[in-house]
Amino acid sequence: MRKRRLWAVAPIAVLTLSGTSVAAAGAEPSPPRTNIVGGVPATETYSFMASLQEGGQHGCGGSLVAPSWVVTAEHCGQPEQVRVGTQNWNSGGEVRPVASRQVVGGDLALLKLTLPSTQKPIPIATSAPAGAATRLIGWGQTCPQPGCGQPPVQLQQLDTAIIDDAKCKDIEGATELCIDGGNGKGACYGDSGGPAVTGGPGSWQLVGATSRGDRVCAQGPSIYNDVTAYRAQILQIIGGTPAAAR
Repeated sequence: MRKRRLWAVAPIAVLTLSGTSVAAAGAEPSPPRTNIVGGVPATETYSFMASLQEGGQHGCGGSLVAPSWVVTAEHCGQPEQVRVGTQNWNSGGEVRPVASRQVVGGDLALLKLTLPSTQKPIPIATSAPAGAATRLIGWGQTCPQPGCGQPPVQLQQLDTAIIDDAKCKDIEGATELCIDGGNGKGACYGDSGGPAVTGGPGSWQLVGATSRGDRVCAQGPSIYNDVTAYRAQILQIIGGTPAAAR
């Protein structure tokens, strides 16, 4: 099955066009799910976490890699603004208009902000080997079906792992990562562009940017841009190593 992009625009459009929700249509309400799909509310404020926004609404995630630069998925396009360094996509942190977008390669792009952010950027790791423990962060849907709900206001996280490329169909092994949350847990619509990180509090490093998954979320591993594969190119664009990898 071909993987689908995991941005928030598609499910929002479905809800708007139908003019109803599952509950309004008379169906039995689904039991509440714990977040991302299968995650938990964020346990810290990630200074580098960005919400890409159009008309004040969350659409995709991103990562601040330099004061004026956010890395995200190319398919997320160029948003009006980003909100950086907050647990809630609709309040707190800093809001910065987006000046321009530069495609890096594959499904990866950089957004140039009109004004630098004062939030702490995340360094880009030098490698992302299979077996490495990772953490997904995002405001994606917390239910797996397309259009089943709006993005949560509070940031969510899910501990995951990089697995062998052979577990992901149609993956570009040289520039993409296969990441799995296991047991029906994973990225969903609205998580596109958001980070997969390694390390721990105070020492997070960026390894991936969410790209695509199955139409029904978390039925298997998701595919991420391997940000480490583009590290040198990104650093050249943003002008050095403002947050050098440890």
